[in-house]
Amino acid sequence: MARRSQRMSMAGRWEFPGGKVHLNEDLRSAIVREIAEELGCTIRVKRGLITVHHEYPDLTLSLVPFVCELADGEPVPLEHDELRWATEAELLALDWTAADVPVLRNYLAERNASGP
Repeated sequence: MARRSQRMSMAGRWEFPGGKVHLNEDLRSAIVREIAEELGCTIRVKRGLITVHHEYPDLTLSLVPFVCELADGEPVPLEHDELRWATEAELLALDWTAADVPVLRNYLAERNASGP
């Protein structure tokens, strides 16, 4: 996960990295591109998770999360101020953006039901 930098809204909160899908771009290509832009590494998409819709006071968004694996390179925080690999207990202790909380819960529920 990645901690939002001081120049971002919701600075200091944790999120799963990703971003906007470009016009005519499929979702899997978008996450591969976004991770390359934000983290400077290449990922391989393994499977999708449940889409989450969230309304902030000034923004409504849909998060389409994927479980991915590192394919090449090491992640570096190009847009965020910190990156972290974490255990389940560590994940639950972090201050997440509101939209990412259901993504985290869905991922952990799926993982605990079927294994990594």
